[in-house]
Amino acid sequence: MTVNIQYIDMPESESLSEIVTRNLKKLAHKYQFIIRGDIYFKLGQCKDGNDKICEIQLSAPGPRIFAKSIEDNFEKSAAETIGDLERQLRKRKEKFNKRKKAI
Repeated sequence: MTVNIQYIDMPESESLSEIVTRNLKKLAHKYQFIIRGDIYFKLGQCKDGNDKICEIQLSAPGPRIFAKSIEDNFEKSAAETIGDLERQLRKRKEKFNKRKKAI
């Protein structure tokens, strides 16, 4: 799996990149049909502190899988986004398994 990380209107963070890459590699190991992950970190315009945005788009067979979270820090935002992606991947894998059984 290829991982592309972009920081939009903010400085890059090597530790954040490492955390997200490690977690996505775990997902890729569990769901081997994932081809690529595009991650975007950006700051929102919210004044209450919940302005750290993480968007992740995964390329896999079928429609692309997308999740987005807004939290008060990037680590929380990334963790929530990856959790959302895992739920979507689990559903996709169940569909694949049902199709295989039907054939």
